[in-house]
Amino acid sequence: MVLTAVILLGIETFVAQPFKVELAAMETTVLTDQYVIVDKLTPHWTTYARGDIVVFAPPSPYSGPNGEPFIKRVIGLAGDHVELKDGKVYVNGRALDEPYVFTEGDARQGTDPTPGAPSEWLVPGGELFVMGDQRRASADSRSFGPIGVSLVIGRAWVRVWPIDAFGILPTPSYSAVERTSP
Repeated sequence: MVLTAVILLGIETFVAQPFKVELAAMETTVLTDQYVIVDKLTPHWTTYARGDIVVFAPPSPYSGPNGEPFIKRVIGLAGDHVELKDGKVYVNGRALDEPYVFTEGDARQGTDPTPGAPSEWLVPGGELFVMGDQRRASADSRSFGPIGVSLVIGRAWVRVWPIDAFGILPTPSYSAVERTSP
């Protein structure tokens, strides 16, 4: 029994861990009270990519009383220029096709800057620009700026609970957006 506990603890600490989604920021991709598995291992040899869904420790002014991690989508990588204009997200001058953004009625939510915050950023080396899919219910990089990769716990890759929602989380391709170097 002790060996089993040690193995399970090792897996959760270094390989993968379950994460319960507490907020509506990623609807409809991941809903509140669903569980995802967070991959902690592969980010050691495969860098995060635009479109990945990551779980991270939020910057201190945004962490709640329980210190719950946030779950968001990677929009910008180190060296990228991210701009919000006309309700769209532009990365390196190209508008992103974002089919995952929350839909209200027949229309996708627009992406507006946080009032009083910048509307464009140059993502520094070692950082990521992250946003929720439910833009109006998301505290994200529009408010607190890019986050350090060191804050990222891992990449969410599969929904496991409830069982009827089981499935791999899709990662979109942004082939029209050029990769820049940090």
